[in-house]
Order: sequence, then C-alpha cells, then structure tokens
Amino acid sequence: MYHSLEDFFKDWAYEAESTLKFINNLSDEALKIPKSHEKMRAMKQIVWHIIATPSEMLGLAGLHLFEVDYNAPAPESVATLKEMYEKTNENLIENIKKNWNDETLKTSDNMYGEIWAKGDTLKYMIFHQIHHRGQLSVLMRQAGLQVSGVYGPSNEEWAAMNAPAMI
Repeated sequence: MYHSLEDFFKDWAYEAESTLKFINNLSDEALKIPKSHEKMRAMKQIVWHIIATPSEMLGLAGLHLFEVDYNAPAPESVATLKEMYEKTNENLIENIKKNWNDETLKTSDNMYGEIWAKGDTLKYMIFHQIHHRGQLSVLMRQAGLQVSGVYGPSNEEWAAMNAPAMI
C-alpha cells in the first residue's frame, strides 16, 4: 500500500516510462497481428487496456480522468496509442495531485466487490500495468520486435554492451 503520493509518483514515473518504451518499439504493422488464441488479447488490445484502465479504476475510487472508451476499438496506429497513453498519464498525475493527499490514501472504496484503501488501488494499478506489459513483451518477441529492458537489460541491450544475454 502506498502511504505517500510522492512514493507513488516516483514508481509510476518509472513504470510509465518503461511502458512508453514498449509502445515506441511497436509498429503499425505489428498492431495488425491478430490475437493468437481466443482467450488472449492482440498487442493493440493489450496497449488499449493499459491506457483505459486508469480511468476506469480511478473512477471507481472517485477520480474522473480523461475518459477513454474502454469498449471502443483500439486505435490502429502507434502514434495514436502513444498520444493517448501520454495524455492519460498526464491527466492521472494532475488529478491525483489536485484531489488527493497522503491522508486520502488511507480512505477506502468498493473496488470490484472488495474494499481497498486508495493506497492499495494505486499499488494495484501499477501491478496491473506491469502484468500487461509482461504479456505485451511476449507478443512483441513473437512478432520480432525489440523489447526494452525494465528491471534489467533485454537481450538486445546485453548485446549492445558486448555482454552475453542472461537467458
């Protein structure tokens, strides 16, 4: 659970930057790749889900962010996805700073049939992004796209350092 907004903003900045690196490594062609299994999302659907979830999740916690129509078809271009991701993040930070403080993080909301402190909601929102970025990394690898390192170098980054990849 987050007990200070400053701690959340620090973690969110790192995770958002990491996700943006993934989005930047996508291509419009790769976004056209269909899902490979009926119970999976395609790459563009995963990115769209990452973009839409903060508005939906924080809406349940009482914040009204830049609205992303979760049920709308995912945009077809990397540029549009990137723009929407950046706009969502900017709006998220602005709204949290304007409407919440460290004490607010202790208050609770009904979230998906459970009671979560707002500090937990922020934690789960970060975990959610990490989870789906992991799914995206697998699909990107399968599509032959470069994957950025997040908590350590990717294979390509190891190679750029003239070091053996840690597979």
